[in-house]
Amino acid sequence: MIKPDDLALGGPPVHAWPRDPKSAVIRDGSRLNEIILVKLDPNDFDEETRSFAADNILAYSAICTHAGCSVTEWAKATNADGNVFKCPCHNSEFDPRHGAEIVFGPAPRRLPALPLAIVDGALVISGPFTRKVGVLSAG
Repeated sequence: MIKPDDLALGGPPVHAWPRDPKSAVIRDGSRLNEIILVKLDPNDFDEETRSFAADNILAYSAICTHAGCSVTEWAKATNADGNVFKCPCHNSEFDPRHGAEIVFGPAPRRLPALPLAIVDGALVISGPFTRKVGVLSAG
């Protein structure tokens, strides 16, 4: 169980797998379930991003939308201020403050967000991913 105090403001992000609140089963059977959690200054969030944050914590899919690699880096943005999520395979960068929009690289779309809530002092998922996780097929 991850609590808000487990995350430091400004990062680094924490990689995790959601746990079903009813069955207590951790959804680690597929890498598509891996998420990135990060706690940031809410004054930097746009309105859409603020709507799925809980206690200034954001959750996004850890699967790059370009080639399906794992987004594992927290690095200084190439063409912007602040740190971003970065995929090491082809250097796509995603700004978590603005709904994980693409700020650099070949990724065709932003990372899906996972809405959060705080229940009994713990982070819980409050809805489905905001869009399909992973790479979209062309067919």
